[in-house]
Amino acid sequence: MTITCRRYRLLADFEPVNQLLRHNFTKYQLSGNIPQPFWEYAHTHPWFSYPLAHRNGIWEEDGEIVGVACFEMNVGECYFITKMGYGFLKPEMLDYAEQELCKQDASQRSLEVRVHDYEDGLREQLLQRGYQQVYSEPIRAYDYDAGFPDRTLPEGYSLHTLEEENDIHKINTVLWRGFNHGDEPDDDLDSRRLMQSGPHFRKDLTVVIKAPDGEYACYAGMWMDGVNDYAYLEPLCTDPQHRGLGLATIAIAELMKRTAREGATYCTGGVVDFYPKLGFKTVCQRELWSKTWTA
Repeated sequence: MTITCRRYRLLADFEPVNQLLRHNFTKYQLSGNIPQPFWEYAHTHPWFSYPLAHRNGIWEEDGEIVGVACFEMNVGECYFITKMGYGFLKPEMLDYAEQELCKQDASQRSLEVRVHDYEDGLREQLLQRGYQQVYSEPIRAYDYDAGFPDRTLPEGYSLHTLEEENDIHKINTVLWRGFNHGDEPDDDLDSRRLMQSGPHFRKDLTVVIKAPDGEYACYAGMWMDGVNDYAYLEPLCTDPQHRGLGLATIAIAELMKRTAREGATYCTGGVVDFYPKLGFKTVCQRELWSKTWTA
């Protein structure tokens, strides 16, 4: 069959790409593909560039999506997603990305490509085309066979799922402060509602820890893709005023237990030092390769 390339159609292609990711994912993200929740979370993030989503590329064979070249939040960055056995498309996808997904001004273009450290073929292509590796970050996982962290909530604090309590104002405050944007949050409550609009977002897998004064001190969410045996942690933050109390550990442990009951055997984590201290292990590295050239 002939493989064809076209632009991404946001409303029509979102769920078919979800299916591609679910059924072409291997343990610990060793397939070269991003997790399905990563894709969905990006689409409900307030920084996602909906007006430029058509720049993403789709490769099809006999009506089936077999490849995707896409940005996470905006042009200037890209990931490559392929069906198993279709990795040979990646050089062509890189050609596409350099035309459609690059950042461009009057004099130059630039592109950042995210690739795993075991994707030797793609890394060689990047080297040949003049890209340089500028950053590497660990992909970490916590195997549930190790048991779950055991911490006790400090006196006066309480844990709730968003099914039980979902105060958008308080969520906005803890996310703003927890991600170190400053003390006074903005009033963009619609962005917080947007983040709960994904078709697979689950309030029962999102928890807040309430402080003695009634404000939210910690926020954590997990996702499951419905096919594979992992949980995806995103986001996780603690208000600076409440750090050092073990709240993030308590929130993660609760979500680990909930997702284990649904068949998850491990969950992913982040890049900061908190995760290995909790028992997360590095399973591979995700690299950022960059190139700037004359427009």
